Amino acid sequence: MNELGEIRPSQLIYTFGVGSLIDLPNMSALVMGLDDWDTRYCSDIQEDRLIAAIQKRLGPQMSRLYLPPTKLDGAGNDPAAPAIGVPVAPFPRWMRCSLCDTLATVQSGVFKLVQDSYRPDRTEYVHGGCLKSKGGKPPAVMSVRFLLACREGHLTDFPWLNFVHKGNVPCKPATLTLREYGASGDASDIVVKCHSCDAERRMADAFDSDPSTWFVCPGHHPHLRLIEPQGCSERAKAILLGSSNSWFPTALSALSIPRAADKLGKLVEEQWGELEDLDTIDEVHLISKKLKKFQSLIPLFSEFTETDIWDAIQAKRNGSGKEDSAAEDLKLPEWQMFSAPDSAAESRDFKLRRVAPPKGFEELFEDTVLVERIREVRALLGFTRIESNADFEEATMLRDGRLTPLRRESPTWLPASEVRGEGIFLRIREKELIDWAGKPELLRLQKEFLDSHKAWRKLRKLEPFDENFPGIRFVLLHSLAHALMRQIVLDCGYTAASVRERLYSRQPGEAGGSMAGILLYTAAPDSEGTLGGLVELGDPLTLGRHLQQALESLRLCASDPLCAEHRPDTTGRGIHGACCHACQFAPETSCERGNRYLDRSVLVKTFSGGNTCFFD
Repeated sequence: MNELGEIRPSQLIYTFGVGSLIDLPNMSALVMGLDDWDTRYCSDIQEDRLIAAIQKRLGPQMSRLYLPPTKLDGAGNDPAAPAIGVPVAPFPRWMRCSLCDTLATVQSGVFKLVQDSYRPDRTEYVHGGCLKSKGGKPPAVMSVRFLLACREGHLTDFPWLNFVHKGNVPCKPATLTLREYGASGDASDIVVKCHSCDAERRMADAFDSDPSTWFVCPGHHPHLRLIEPQGCSERAKAILLGSSNSWFPTALSALSIPRAADKLGKLVEEQWGELEDLDTIDEVHLISKKLKKFQSLIPLFSEFTETDIWDAIQAKRNGSGKEDSAAEDLKLPEWQMFSAPDSAAESRDFKLRRVAPPKGFEELFEDTVLVERIREVRALLGFTRIESNADFEEATMLRDGRLTPLRRESPTWLPASEVRGEGIFLRIREKELIDWAGKPELLRLQKEFLDSHKAWRKLRKLEPFDENFPGIRFVLLHSLAHALMRQIVLDCGYTAASVRERLYSRQPGEAGGSMAGILLYTAAPDSEGTLGGLVELGDPLTLGRHLQQALESLRLCASDPLCAEHRPDTTGRGIHGACCHACQFAPETSCERGNRYLDRSVLVKTFSGGNTCFFD
């Protein structure tokens, strides 16, 4: 094993997780499944609510969340140090010589792996037998740009031999080349040729919509080193290396809500990672004798006796103080905390402060809650390819088998990351919301969104088609969150991609009662969190000004009148009304629902007219 590069822990959840392709300096690599990870160098993350929600989806055997393995302190670039990190493997396995265009697999022996222990970024494959090389350093080889993938999460190498021979018996052995003619890089300018029989074919044929040219999916999961014995019924599609539809994560996240009310209980919760494995009071006594090795436990042992600490550990282990809500309901406890900030317990990772509503909007909003400290834990459940069919709300409700697993057997742990930061919580008054939602125009708009929702699920074969429709209340909250996010990034000092939304929307008759709130927050993996720039904008006067400016900017879009006249379509490609990249869409890292269920006409009046706006 050899180190090849570095990525952040959060990138292993949302960007380069298990089963995804990562672009290294000199090759493309696939992040391998959890069976290949070495958990000896992983740190445990404690978040009971998130684990309980994941167990509802993946089974009770899933009991732990781990940070990705990290290098030991002081190891540096020592070539003798153990290889610690996330395992990857070269993929696709077909590569092309940059000089003579020879096309071959890494297992064929045509190409040779050259490693540099002191400069891992220089690790590469070279073509030592290149006929066009005139001595000196052999030419580097590159990963080919074409792959096959299907909607069931399978990924495999492009079938070069069968493709160039057009289904006929391929030559054995076959000498292939892949040449590009022209500078455009278009598939029609790329030709694969077999020099054993002179057969050749343009790559544009791989993207033909003719059913006779469709590829059969072999059911290959390269990250698991597994081929499905029963095969796959889905047709495989040719995709480009690095395409955005090659990997869609299905992740869950939870905010850390303190459960203990007393100081001892809070300290035990904060240090549960160190205390969880203590089985007797004698082990507690041993820890107290060696506090120099456990610096984080000094405040706990300096204020409380060993007996009190042991009693608190047993109470925590027996589930004392757990929430009464359903295990899979991640947002209800959070909503209850934000709705009653004065009675919310405070901890190292959680602190709330109530202030007045945004100035000028007192009749529409409840008091603003400034979230001065917050911790979020994010875990990767699985992934899909070609199409994303799950977001936060649907991750615990998927009933089909399209969620590609992270290991060959049922997982006992999942990769996770934790971030700390700050935020602003806004809550709309329930009476105003009910009066607004009862307008006849809103009922018609809700019917349009429902039809679009059904079409979206039908295209992805998610049954029943009308399940999990969030309603027009959610469209309002979601559109408001995007409008505010786009506005406040101008002043808060954070980029648009670093401010996230968390939506709380439920109808009065649903389990847990009605909800109508939005949390806008930013977080960083640093143990100290962020710098406070977002909380500063929660001042009633400042927030009122930003809210007013956000609404004014939505009245006119650069894409009007096309944007204002856009209605939720029934083709299944998207679920949004009057909105576009110029006015409402947010970065992928910021939006909880993939830029769906958005419509600026529910906030303000637009060119299309109608009486659907909440803010008159």
